Amino acid sequence: MRPILMKGHERPLTFLRYNRDGDLLFSCAKDHTPTVWYADNGDRLGTYRGHNGAVWSCDVSRDSARLITGSADQTAKLWDVSTGRELFSFRFDAPARSVEFAIGDALAVITTDNFMDHVPTVQVKHIAEDLDDQTDESALVITGIKGRINRAVWGPLNRTIITAGEDATIRIWDTEWIPLVDIDAMDPSL
Repeated sequence: MRPILMKGHERPLTFLRYNRDGDLLFSCAKDHTPTVWYADNGDRLGTYRGHNGAVWSCDVSRDSARLITGSADQTAKLWDVSTGRELFSFRFDAPARSVEFAIGDALAVITTDNFMDHVPTVQVKHIAEDLDDQTDESALVITGIKGRINRAVWGPLNRTIITAGEDATIRIWDTEWIPLVDIDAMDPSL
């Protein structure tokens, strides 16, 4: 096994994520530009330009079609992986620290930092299949945590969110009540 040197960021790295197939590697850095690489040889495929602050984390959808990034510029952005085009920008009152797609890619958990008079939050956003239907609205907002939330991940079957923060505490949050299906739109014969 030989090491592969990947050069492309101008500032320190903050996060790395492989796609599900393991053939793509996504890197985040303080230089504002998430980057995608071929994992087997280290060739850079491209960058995602649009953030104005350090990019703290990213996640890629199961089919490697979409990327979500969280940044110090108080946004989390959805990207088209293959074209690098920005698809949608979620805006917050504080830096977006951690992002992760749920199983099925219909939800994303995003954490925000404590910033000025704003407390840290854990927010769940619906991710629309058709971007014309995408909104900035949160399906769930969790507050009351002291200190920065360093990471939030989905638990088994999207039933929980697990957070870890500066206060050296791991918390497990119940997400069972998040509406995944519009009840009014359901077929009554079901």
